[in-house]
Amino acid sequence: MGNFNTEAKFYYHEKFGNVPIGWEIKTFDECFEFFPTASYSRSTLTEQGDCHYIHYGDIHTKFHVFLDFEKHVTPFVSNEMAKRFKKLKDGDLIMADASEDYDGVGKAVEVVNLNGRQAIAGLHTLHLRCKGGSFVKGFTGYILNNEKVRHNILRSATGIKVYSVSKSGLKKILLPRPPEPEQNAIAAILSKVDETIAATEKSIQAAERLRKAVMQNLLTGKLKPDGTWRKEEEFYVDEKFGKVPVGWVIKKGNKITDKITKGQSPKWQGYEYSDEGLLFITSENVRDGYLDISEPKYLPLSFNEKIKNSQLELGDILVNIVGASIGRSCVYNHSETANINQAICLFRLDKGYNRDFFACYFQLPRTIHRLLSNQVETARANLSLGDFRKLKFVFPEDEKEQKAIAKKITGFDKLVQSRQTKIKTLQRLKKSLMQNLLTGKVRLRPEVIEEMLNKERKEIVEAAEV
Repeated sequence: MGNFNTEAKFYYHEKFGNVPIGWEIKTFDECFEFFPTASYSRSTLTEQGDCHYIHYGDIHTKFHVFLDFEKHVTPFVSNEMAKRFKKLKDGDLIMADASEDYDGVGKAVEVVNLNGRQAIAGLHTLHLRCKGGSFVKGFTGYILNNEKVRHNILRSATGIKVYSVSKSGLKKILLPRPPEPEQNAIAAILSKVDETIAATEKSIQAAERLRKAVMQNLLTGKLKPDGTWRKEEEFYVDEKFGKVPVGWVIKKGNKITDKITKGQSPKWQGYEYSDEGLLFITSENVRDGYLDISEPKYLPLSFNEKIKNSQLELGDILVNIVGASIGRSCVYNHSETANINQAICLFRLDKGYNRDFFACYFQLPRTIHRLLSNQVETARANLSLGDFRKLKFVFPEDEKEQKAIAKKITGFDKLVQSRQTKIKTLQRLKKSLMQNLLTGKVRLRPEVIEEMLNKERKEIVEAAEV
């Protein structure tokens, strides 16, 4: 495996099991010093202030492996509120000591890039600092992801509805400690994968912002598909919609469709999802511009007759009609027999209308606003099929113009989807690397460790993929 050695040798530790030769086993107490943390609630925090404050809720939702003060935003407390507590340093760990689920309890992040900033650990956290250089900076955030360490942290958790870990329970947990050069090399590889994931996520956000701006101008006719802006004389005035491009028409949904319906949820006794059969699509699968079936659900083929009214055809437009995801829409471009649940509207266009154009049209903020304008105030929005039949669409009469507009927008969708696929690939790579490198199942060859540390990001990631 190139720079990796898969013939790792182990010695047996009576409490930890197999340990790679050259690695030590230490207790949490031997490796970390614990400091008291503050307990200020969200209501006492400010958006600006003297001292950064790390709330356990942010560890659950915002930070992963590292808390980078150059990138991440945190709330603040005053110097007076912070003066009794130990200030954080680069390389410190902050652990969430409470969570409503197992995934969150004991989650820890390493502090990086403080660069003179003042910060303290807060409510439901533990503040840990390495003793005597037990772990090098950049590696500390990864060590608790060792599968045995993570398992033992979860075993130490107590509680029924809320799980928690304690200082006394953690102190006895055993940690594997690789030699420092190997810690540096492992941290370099894993951090480069993390950086690549972060950079890809940033590029997705930029593409999505640009897509929204382009979509808004193209679908309202302000911008032509050739990239030029329409002049004042190229519009006519409609009583309801205001300025409408010459050559565009206004039609209700029931005048441009062959079928408008919604799906059903199979509630028959004894059903369960399987690995094959009838592809079943829920609102979670419908994204803006594409269908995400990376984790498909299937129903028995026998159910097809019971819910065949909402069976999909190639080119159908799917629109989410319930809850926070209302308006998310995409075109069904798969040949596989499939059906939808009751949270999705099936919008099947007549011939002469471009499906990609109308799928994008549903995503316009003004379209969603118009669909929701007749909603009765309830805890959860829920569109009816009648809303879609009555909805008035403003669009180019020429299908070629519809297609040209859609092509500009769907180009962004393909870019975003390909980068999301890349992120999933990198996440699988990282998971595999962590399982192997943090347990010593795969060892970095000593003769190339220093060489790897000096390589640029692309070279390191490529080496990790070998």
